[in-house]
Amino acid sequence: MKLLMISYRHWMGWLLIAGFSLSLTAYLFWPRTQLAGNSIAVNAALGSGDNTGYQRAEQPRPFQFPADHGPHPQFRNEWWYATGNLTDAAGRQFGYQLTLFRIALTPTTPVADSAWRTAQIYMGHFALTDVADQRHYGFERFSRGALGLAGAQSEPFRVWLENWELSGGESELWPMRIRAQEEVIAVDLTLNPGKPLVLQGDRGLSQKSAEPGNASYYYSYPRLPTEGTIQISGQTFTVNGASWLDREWSTSALGSEQSGWDWFALQLDDGRELMFYRLRRKDGGTDRFSQGVLVATDGQTQLLRFDEVDLQPLGEWQSPQTSDRYPASWRLRVPAETLDLTVTPKAADQEMRLTVRYWEGAVTVSGRAGDQKITGQGYLEMTREESTHP
Repeated sequence: MKLLMISYRHWMGWLLIAGFSLSLTAYLFWPRTQLAGNSIAVNAALGSGDNTGYQRAEQPRPFQFPADHGPHPQFRNEWWYATGNLTDAAGRQFGYQLTLFRIALTPTTPVADSAWRTAQIYMGHFALTDVADQRHYGFERFSRGALGLAGAQSEPFRVWLENWELSGGESELWPMRIRAQEEVIAVDLTLNPGKPLVLQGDRGLSQKSAEPGNASYYYSYPRLPTEGTIQISGQTFTVNGASWLDREWSTSALGSEQSGWDWFALQLDDGRELMFYRLRRKDGGTDRFSQGVLVATDGQTQLLRFDEVDLQPLGEWQSPQTSDRYPASWRLRVPAETLDLTVTPKAADQEMRLTVRYWEGAVTVSGRAGDQKITGQGYLEMTREESTHP
């Protein structure tokens, strides 16, 4: 969703200019590694704001590729969001996340009187989970979309923020290469085509609240065979596994009655994928605009409405750094599909202690599909409650 609506993840999603102005100011004075405090909640940086002059996602539209893999500057917010679960030959497991955000400062193109001047700011979140060591690394960056520091283009496909980037071939999206390095952590991965593209929501229009335009254009590649290398403190691991790629752009999304979300992107070992985001209401309930999709082995999709998925938090984990509380694991049921799943983090502490703070990390899946046992893995994103530790 990434933010991640996100998926955040995504995303994953709708960052307010005020929130990012605060983030950018903080970035100038704080280190790029994880922060224990002085963060803002994701939902505090999403939802309302002055949308004058921006386009809004109000109805389904035809998608055009490769153009739609690139930027949509007429919308205020946008992101490219990749996550994956990877393993080396010895069975050592890793999870990774790279999300690059584009945030428009104005809907109009500024006067080109300086090479530094731009209407676009880019933000990046990069994370790696080393399951064997139960260690999670998280980093952030900000830069302007000028002077080659950051940017996005569709042909050839490339989105970058300094030396963090997603790039395709000269004429095709695939194979996609993901490269990022920060401090002692680096990834260099190749994502190959797998499952076909999935248009989320109503033909790619993902409505998030009742107000017209509080929506995003949203598509996903839910299973991408992945190979490459991971480096941790000078040690290189050759890995392979599967990634998930989300794309969203919008101008506004969350309504005033909504407080955040829990987002699941799961790859099941029977060849299916399941995405679901639960939008939380300030009264503690689940918003009726919560939804998801179940992708069959042949790529056919089934929309999952808010009342077709039952989510139950199991236990609680409290961050030792921020005191924020998150569910320790989840039970996710889709009764009509006889799916009964338990989603468990591969490491408890995968909190992104950045300027915008949330929990996002690699998870395992276990449970039953009818009378058969089923397993899987994926990524989970949870935003913290606005009323918790600042």
